[in-house]
Parts: sequence; structure tokens; C-alpha cells
Amino acid sequence: MNEMMKSRAEIKEYAKAAFAGRYWYCVAVTVLVSLFVTACTSFTLGLGGLILSGPITAGYCYFFTQVFQGRGAEVDVGTPFSVGFTNFGRKLGGHLWMSLFVWLWSLLFVIPGVIKAYSYAMTSYILGDCPNVRAKDALKLSMRIMAGHKWELFVFHLSFIGWQLLNGLTMGLLGIFYVTPYMNTSLAGYYLEVREQALRTGAVTLEQLNGAPVD
Repeated sequence: MNEMMKSRAEIKEYAKAAFAGRYWYCVAVTVLVSLFVTACTSFTLGLGGLILSGPITAGYCYFFTQVFQGRGAEVDVGTPFSVGFTNFGRKLGGHLWMSLFVWLWSLLFVIPGVIKAYSYAMTSYILGDCPNVRAKDALKLSMRIMAGHKWELFVFHLSFIGWQLLNGLTMGLLGIFYVTPYMNTSLAGYYLEVREQALRTGAVTLEQLNGAPVD
């Protein structure tokens, strides 16, 4: 990682402490969001999940960025839904554009699609965290923020593989009560780090994060 950023180990250690401070809220949010999206998908033959998953994911990402920053007391189990449904069309548009572009790049074989998915990895965080950023601009900002960091994030994901294997051995219970909320708190911390790094280097500006057009 860039020396100006926290290391992966530092982010994860900080995430553990932040997650522990709001443990049951994080677990409850993880369960409720999963059940909500699953139910919407099941009862509408996938259409509800397609429409709702993007906005709810943005709200879910916002929740965990607050937890990581020590603002867990300012959010609750309803936050992913209240944030997700606020300015719903913008969040839905951002999710659909992201899905479309990743799918189009995937037509060029798997690797270009994976690379593009990592370029857009911060889109949901931006849509949740920056309420004035337009849908397409969220994708552009994610690309700028992730420039030079895609492999780094890939390794960050790989660092949880041991936990994922243990989760499989517990039939998913460890995921519910520890792995998933811990991982999401850590990834929220990573977003905050690369966002601040992008601001320091001028890759993005504060004005753009506040809604100024992105060229």
C-alpha cells in the first residue's frame, strides 16, 4: 500500500474494534439486508432483487462506513433502508450502469470484466456516502479512486479466504455472526482510505465528491 495509507492489517485491526463496539447492530443489519433482498428476489422472480439490491447495497455500505469511523451510535438497523430508499433513482441508476458496463466488459472474456468490476468497486460506497454525486459520476469517481489500487483490493479480498473457509465449515453461521460484518467493516475502512488518498493526490476533488460534474 501507499505509505500514506493505513496498511491492510491496520485497517482490519481497526475494523475489528469498530465492529465490536456495535456488534449486534452490525449482525442485525447483515441478516435483515440479506433476508430483504432474498425475499424480494424470490417473490418477484428476480426483478425485485435487481431493482432493490443496488440502492440497498449503497445504504448498507454507508452503514459500515459510519461504523468504521466510530459513528455507529448515529446509525441503526434501519439505516441501510432509509439511506437506500432516499433518492432511490440515483442509486438504482448507478447500480444498473455499473452492472451493464461490467457485463459488457465481461463479453471480452472474464478477465476484462473482473478488472472493470474492481474499477467500479467503490461505486456503491460513493452512492451511499456522497448524496449529491450523480449516478454516472459515481462510476467515474470510483475509477479514479481505484486507479493503481485494483490489485491491492483483490489481495484485500483474498485475505479473508481463511475466514470464508471456516464459514463454510459452520454452514454459514460464522458468516452471519462474525465474518460478513467484520469483512464489510474492513472494506468500508478500505474505501475511506483510498478515497482520502485520491483526495491527497488530486485524483478526485472534494467538490466532485460533493456533486460537481466529473469530466
